[in-house]
Amino acid sequence: MNPETPLYERDPEAWNAYLAEGNAKQPRKRVGADVLIKDEHGRILLVNPRYKPDWDLPGGMAEANESPAAAARREIQEELGLGLEIGRLLVVDWVPPHGPWDDSLMFIFEGGTVTEGVRPVDDEVGEARFVHVTEARDLLRPYVWRRLQAALDVPAYLEHGHLVTGHEPPDRRTTGSDLRSEA
Repeated sequence: MNPETPLYERDPEAWNAYLAEGNAKQPRKRVGADVLIKDEHGRILLVNPRYKPDWDLPGGMAEANESPAAAARREIQEELGLGLEIGRLLVVDWVPPHGPWDDSLMFIFEGGTVTEGVRPVDDEVGEARFVHVTEARDLLRPYVWRRLQAALDVPAYLEHGHLVTGHEPPDRRTTGSDLRSEA
């Protein structure tokens, strides 16, 4: 075989070993997927998780080899007993490393309108309730609030809750050293 023939054609096993080595060394990102669910009055569904101090959008972390949409669907079913169709992607937000956590990608998907009462069916969630946008701002961490605002406006890519347009000054971006107090 010609030595200029690409490795993947000359030696498929060596090519797969090369890819596996690269895959093992590359960083991994956590992925979270939330769902924007409204009621017939336009109020937003928030959940109060028992394992952290602040309210949040319903959803959670993806498991290994699970797509963000599948994670959103699974989390909504597990925590709220809702078998919703997950709609279009509204937001992708890159969250910088903070505390013990590496960086992550957070997704928000459209979840449609729910007209019946929603109650937690999992011990991870203490309460679920529909709130007006102004109340959501008071209940959510600042960067989650910015993420929700973007989801309500237009599909967007964010970095730590800030819209990235390619023209953002460097000081608008954060290192993630204090996600709780960062406004």
